[in-house]
Amino acid sequence: MQSRLFLRQMSIPKGLGYLIIMAPRNLLCMRSNFLFGSRCWMIRFSAEMLFKSVSFRLFRVKYDNTDTEPLENEKLLNNLLTMGVDVDMAKKRQPGVFNRVGTNEQDLKMFLLSKGAKEEVIASIISRYPRAITRTPESLSKRWDLWRKIMTSDLEIVNILERSPESFFRSNNNLNLENNIKFLYSVGLTHKCLCRLLTNAPRTFSNSLDLNKQMVELLQEVCLSLGHNDPTDFVRKIILKNPFILSQSTKRVKANIEFLQSTFSLNNEELLVLICGPGAEILDLSNYYAKRNYTNIKEKLFSLGCTEEEVQKFVLSYPDLIFLGEKKFNDKIDCLIEEKITISHIIENPRILDSSINTLKSRIKELVNAGYNLSTSSITLLSWSQKRYKAKLKKLNIG
Repeated sequence: MQSRLFLRQMSIPKGLGYLIIMAPRNLLCMRSNFLFGSRCWMIRFSAEMLFKSVSFRLFRVKYDNTDTEPLENEKLLNNLLTMGVDVDMAKKRQPGVFNRVGTNEQDLKMFLLSKGAKEEVIASIISRYPRAITRTPESLSKRWDLWRKIMTSDLEIVNILERSPESFFRSNNNLNLENNIKFLYSVGLTHKCLCRLLTNAPRTFSNSLDLNKQMVELLQEVCLSLGHNDPTDFVRKIILKNPFILSQSTKRVKANIEFLQSTFSLNNEELLVLICGPGAEILDLSNYYAKRNYTNIKEKLFSLGCTEEEVQKFVLSYPDLIFLGEKKFNDKIDCLIEEKITISHIIENPRILDSSINTLKSRIKELVNAGYNLSTSSITLLSWSQKRYKAKLKKLNIG
């Protein structure tokens, strides 16, 4: 007589899928014990079976882990909450950190406190760049010492970390940092240049050494191709004017240099003066964005009766205008025109477009109320600093 086929199905807690056991044909007796873990599971069989001398089928196991969710480190969560960290922000930025078993949040806190950082600053750093808690005290100490070779005090480094925590904690490759510092010194950058770089564009030092080399080599090639015989001086000038350039692609910088030369019909000497001076900041701008914004500037000024020559003179006198998007540029021009300020007056004073729409409107209203004639008088005070402008307005009101 053939034995019946037995089928047994067990439910496993959420995240562990399910297990189906099919007993073999002619199975007479079985004893089993299942052990399940919290993040993984294993099965251990201890069975005594009696079989007839016939064929049988093996067990079949099906496991589905599609709903598996890594468990968060509760101790870490409690520590971070106690430190005042914005856990929700940190989770959104780098969620994987919260599944790690080994973290160094307490060591990080003690290290930064010893360097003069306040507790709220430390909490802010971890909230915005939680991966900082994965760095070891040894790595932090080594990296800090390398930064101190450039900066004059611990407080300066703390200020950079408060502003841009990623710049310090993004990489723990201290050898790459050390090599970058040596390389930048070797191409003629002074201690002052490196200090400016670390203050304004600290990510430069986290770049791979090859990336920084590629950009410097491109700038040196551009320098020689334009007839300048001092590549070291050329590179130093551009980096001082635009410290972010080393974090951009060589393709973008090259495209922007070609855009400036072809658009404004510049000879080599004129291009050299532009990119070593006011045009340096444009070099790391998206080439598409630069072209689109310049096209909008042309179209807007053409509609107001300007010539091609006037447009080019206007932009070359203040290349930062290319950073203004279509809506911002058009709204500011319209705002000034509505207040009876002529387009020729605007072209002669391009820096006033640095001010926001609200600032332009409020200052124009205040000046008109003080009896100041913007149609016939200088409009440069629309771009002055708040302190300087208020002092001038006070004099006008007294008068």
